[in-house]
Amino acid sequence: MVGMTDSAHTWRSPLLADTVAGIEAEIRRAWQDLLGELDVAPGSPDETELAWLVAADPAEYDWRTVDGALDRLVCPDCHQRLARGPASCETCEFHHRMRFGAREVDRPHVHPRNEHGLRVASAVARFRHRYSPRARVGYELLLPDLVAGWLPTTPQAQAGKALINKLTDDECDRVTSLAEVESLARGR
Repeated sequence: MVGMTDSAHTWRSPLLADTVAGIEAEIRRAWQDLLGELDVAPGSPDETELAWLVAADPAEYDWRTVDGALDRLVCPDCHQRLARGPASCETCEFHHRMRFGAREVDRPHVHPRNEHGLRVASAVARFRHRYSPRARVGYELLLPDLVAGWLPTTPQAQAGKALINKLTDDECDRVTSLAEVESLARGR
């Protein structure tokens, strides 16, 4: 695996690293926009209070804003960033699942439901320790195309999943392209 966006994670490809970095920049902008709209100072106790309010009611906000709020909070149980702690942390797991209640508004000129795919794939890529190797490979390889506005059809997604299911966990963690998935799965 190559490419890095922080010292704690090595990405499967430079393209994925750049894509996730772009999504994280969008998340930071969405959070900063909310702070500006509400005249809340970054780094203030009011920002922390607002982040807890957003985390408690994600359905009122766009998913990028919710992720921005979660990125600013510390889990009271495991002391990691909220929703990023170990899968065994019930508080982080609760907030990780709650994030999926946030609003998803499709961007202009993309396939309907692209935003849902983009949000799920970005959560899998950003919080990969919560997902299986098979889920990670599929969503991580698809993420750059989702950002570009593409969305696979149901038959395309099912065909890709069938190929991924032929790989071992180790192969899933090593592949860097869909072509590599196809090559490894051929004949199995």
